[in-house]
Amino acid sequence: MDILLIVGLWLDGSAWDDVVSALEPLGHRPVPLTLPGQGDGSASATLDDQRAAVLAAVDSASGKLMVVGHSAACTLAWLAVDARPERVAKVVLIGGFPSADGDSYADLFELKDGVMPFPGWGPFEGPDSADLDEEARRTIASAAIPVPEGVAKGVVRLVDERRFDVPVVLVCPEFTPAQAKEWIDAGDVPELAKAKHLDLVDIDSGHWPMVSKPVELARLLAAAAAEA
Repeated sequence: MDILLIVGLWLDGSAWDDVVSALEPLGHRPVPLTLPGQGDGSASATLDDQRAAVLAAVDSASGKLMVVGHSAACTLAWLAVDARPERVAKVVLIGGFPSADGDSYADLFELKDGVMPFPGWGPFEGPDSADLDEEARRTIASAAIPVPEGVAKGVVRLVDERRFDVPVVLVCPEFTPAQAKEWIDAGDVPELAKAKHLDLVDIDSGHWPMVSKPVELARLLAAAAAEA
């Protein structure tokens, strides 16, 4: 099965390299996506541009595919489900939750000169980054690409209720499945509260398992695809 891999803020498709290497021998075709504004040199990219790139990848897949979103890009994965519910066999969300209609995509950190730079490790101290050694931190930080303002402040639009019929796997890295269930039950994640098929899966990692636990993540994704 084709598995579309969409990385979160500041990184490009190469963030998935180790996951791709582990997934291919398991019989799947991983497709890591470099998003507009996050690796193609376009600081004027918008959320609509990123959504269009995701949908182009979905449309070029052979048959139904599994869409994987990491962190903020869980919303991009969900936008793909909303736009192409008949093409997505399953969606996997890693360490993040889909924004609701009308929410901003990722207006999370200070903007400078029209972009949102990586804010350093301060905001991510604790469970997010506890499993990253200094080399991994340096690698992520040095590769970080400032996210265009048009992406960070883009407004999410969801229109097709059929998105709730697509099976969802929520991978829980720096938080536990029990915590995720509590947040969903409390109404903090309205999109997932309406999902008709939702599985919560634990992985013993911080926020970037594609860096710290790529083999384990690949096995988890392969298992999810096998059940799709």
